[in-house]
Amino acid sequence: MRVFKYPAAQELQQLLQRPANSEEQLYATVKEIAMNIKTNGDAALLDYCRRFDGLTGSSIVLNEATWSAAADTISPELKAAINTAAKNIETFHRACTNDSSPVVTTMPGVQCWRKSIAIDTVGIYIPGGTAPLFSSLLMAAIPAKIAGCKNIIVCTPAASPAEIYPAILYAAKLTGVTAVYAVGGAQAIAAMAFGTETIPKVQKIFGPGNRYVMAAKLLVQSMGVAIDLPAGPSEVAILADDSCEPAFVAADLLAQAEHGADSQVLLVTDSIAVTDAVNAELEKQLALLPRKDIAAAALQNSVAIITTSLQAGMNIINSYAPEHLIIAGKEADALAGMVVNAGSVFLGNYTPESAGDYASGTNHTLPTNGYAAAYSGVSVDSFVKKVTFQSISPEGLNALGNTIETMAMAEGLDAHAASVSVRLKKINEQ
Repeated sequence: MRVFKYPAAQELQQLLQRPANSEEQLYATVKEIAMNIKTNGDAALLDYCRRFDGLTGSSIVLNEATWSAAADTISPELKAAINTAAKNIETFHRACTNDSSPVVTTMPGVQCWRKSIAIDTVGIYIPGGTAPLFSSLLMAAIPAKIAGCKNIIVCTPAASPAEIYPAILYAAKLTGVTAVYAVGGAQAIAAMAFGTETIPKVQKIFGPGNRYVMAAKLLVQSMGVAIDLPAGPSEVAILADDSCEPAFVAADLLAQAEHGADSQVLLVTDSIAVTDAVNAELEKQLALLPRKDIAAAALQNSVAIITTSLQAGMNIINSYAPEHLIIAGKEADALAGMVVNAGSVFLGNYTPESAGDYASGTNHTLPTNGYAAAYSGVSVDSFVKKVTFQSISPEGLNALGNTIETMAMAEGLDAHAASVSVRLKKINEQ
């Protein structure tokens, strides 16, 4: 990693700049895919699946026999791991639910409350290929089921439904997914957004993916289909003091760097010795990774910053607003109170970021690219709508009516005022 000692404030913005991609051609390609699927449905969808996913047959629909048989093709150890992760994710997300709020009497005769109502149909995109992310399926389908979503559909790329990665199918069966389709890329997002003869239209789309998938999600969001959150390449920031374990820090940096060449990792520390030790470990560990070329490319986007103090380092972290934040060392608990902007935080030397990715219980679908300054990660709340209710008695309207009329008239909205006046007239005539 490139190392910068005590950078001035004006240098930080440039140092923390994320890798940029040319978006013009990207969005043009995704828009073409989306519009073709919107117009031509399954015919266009199958064409893209053959071109981009390697689909060999004429069906994208997973049948029940193949789905059920998938459990027999994965090892008992993997099955047990998925079960443990699912249990922890469900435990955490159930504890985060609040289906309804108490009725609040804002003034005599005026009652207001809020109710959580599940989104009816949601779609989950799960990448396949070299990194089939069945863990992301757990992270989306479990809170969706807890929230009460009736239809949970999954799209994932494969040469045929029978060749979908078995652990994805096992996780889908375990979590109550409704249907699985062998569809990947931007075409999967478009199919779920608009619906085709085979794939139902969904109200909200979840899940990670490459930049074409992310561009497709942003495109369909602009056309009225909700998405989980805006996201870019994966990233981690680590704030480390001199009691950290350099080998642990290097391993965590590489765990994010191996996601993709456009990923970014950031080390912030008040110790030159820590920086040197971490860079030595990075070189040693990188050589052993099967995805070392990808991780090495990501490290080219990455920096280590040496600051005058850990507190100054935390200010840099909050400005960066990382997807994942690890606070490594003896000061972790004390520094945790200073966190303002981060998707998910990992405290201490023995809390690896991969725990949150897989099995600690928290969700790993998190805001990236600085969006952690304003967005939260996926939770049960992501799968519900918060609908407010109010009920006003004649006595309550008599007390509140003049306020409403006055405000409506001041805004020039006479019909708003009249909708109250006509009721007050009826009340006062009785």
